[in-house]
This record gives sequence, structure tokens and C-alpha cells, in this order.
Amino acid sequence: MHRAPACRSVSGNSGGGVNSILDFSRAKRAGRPITLLTAYDALHARLLAAAPVDAILVGDSVAMVVHGHDTTVHATLEMMRLHTAAVRRGAPEAFVIADLPFLTTRQGRRAATQAAGVLLQAGANAVKVEGLAGHADVITHLVTSGIPVMGHLGLTPQAVHQLGGHRVQAGQPAAAQRLLAEAAELERLGAFAVVLECIPAALAQRVTRALRIPTIGIGAGAGTDGQVLVLTDLLGLDPAFRPKFARRYADGAGAVTRSVRRYVRDVRAGRFPARKEAMA
Repeated sequence: MHRAPACRSVSGNSGGGVNSILDFSRAKRAGRPITLLTAYDALHARLLAAAPVDAILVGDSVAMVVHGHDTTVHATLEMMRLHTAAVRRGAPEAFVIADLPFLTTRQGRRAATQAAGVLLQAGANAVKVEGLAGHADVITHLVTSGIPVMGHLGLTPQAVHQLGGHRVQAGQPAAAQRLLAEAAELERLGAFAVVLECIPAALAQRVTRALRIPTIGIGAGAGTDGQVLVLTDLLGLDPAFRPKFARRYADGAGAVTRSVRRYVRDVRAGRFPARKEAMA
């Protein structure tokens, strides 16, 4: 018999945050907006947990933000494993969702399950799967295997080459109806939430009202059940990247540049290190 903590009450999370997938639905029913941010390392995960946000997403955007690639297609399972483990070390109590990387779900149920298992063993509480068509059976298999799945519809960055770039999706009536149907199917398959990325705000609101599971928007207006942003966009750390939907809450790039310039000046002028900063 394995050792396990005593069973907890399922009456809910009195703190109002997210401790399990059950809290996502509770938040929707209570009308409490859900907050997610990305993190890729222990330092930023620790800061987000202290803020606190409801959940941390280890996004495959790490391939672009940290590793300098031009799309998320370059994220590998090993890359996602390493960053998921780092985030877990930085935020031991946080609810962590990790992206299943490019083509993971297209290699069949066995490969997808193994990949999801790697990410959960690295510290994730759940995985996020982009799209639905062609791998609905994989999502079912993951869920019935005990792996929590968050869906992702609209702009799915792993399909950027097929979509012709990063652009608004489901703008036409037929595409909007298809997205509504896919969102309902994700709910039926057992997804605990769904990200809606870069779709018209009115459509995102329709999806949100139609589903029992919560929707998390990014570039989808204010009518969703929650929001997610890439942390570096929120902090303004990349002056060259200014997506319309990402509000800048800080001039991170300016703060870093100014601080480094002060350091360089102080070293060259002999002001750093001072006597108090020297080892005895």
C-alpha cells in the first residue's frame, strides 16, 4: 500500500486561487476571472507565485522568447521538460500547465501519452494541446489516462505555416461555427479549460457562454473567463515586439538598459565596487 496524504474535502478552494483542475470550473461558476502567465525558469516562476497568479503556463513560446527561434515549432520535448522542471523548482506549490510541443499529438496516442508523462513527471499538473481536428482520439486517451488537458483553439502557433502567419482566426461565419463546434467537442472529450487565441471578441464571448468549462483568452477580448499573457510582453522586455493585445505593465527593456549603463559607468569611473561591497 502506497503512502498518501489524507483525503481533502472537495468543497472548494477557500483562498480563491487554483490548486487543481476543479478550481478552474469553480472560478467560472463564481464569475471570478482566472489569471495565467508564462514562465520558463525558476526565478520568474517564484516571482509569479508570490504575486500571485492562478496558474503558470510553461509555453512552447520558450523556443522564441528564450532560445531565439522565429516560431514555436522549434520547441522540443526535452526543451519543454527542462523548463517545466525549472518552473516547478521555482514555484513548488503553483498550478503548472506545460505545452505539448510540435507534432506530439500527431504521432499517435502512445507517443502523446509518453510525452505528456514526461512533462507531468517534470512537474506539470496538466498539459495544453493545440487544435482538435485529427487528434481527438489522443485527447480522449490522455484524459482517460489521468492526464489533465487544456485545449487551445483559434490561432494555434504550432500551425503557423499552415495558417499563413500569426493572424486573427475564425473571422468568417463558417470558421466561427467550426470553432464553436470544436470548443464544444473539447469539453465533451474532457478538457478542463480551453485557450482562445486571436479570435474576434464577440466569438470568444459566444464560446464562453456556450461552455461549462472556462475559456482563457489571449487576443480574444474581455468576454472570456480568464486571460493569459507572455510574461516578457507584460514586462516590456522586447521593444521590437508589441502585439496589440499585450498591455505593457512595465518598461522592462528600458530598466535593464539603464541599469547596465549605470553599472558600466560606475566600473569605469572606479565607483564599483565600493569599500562596503568588498570582501574583508
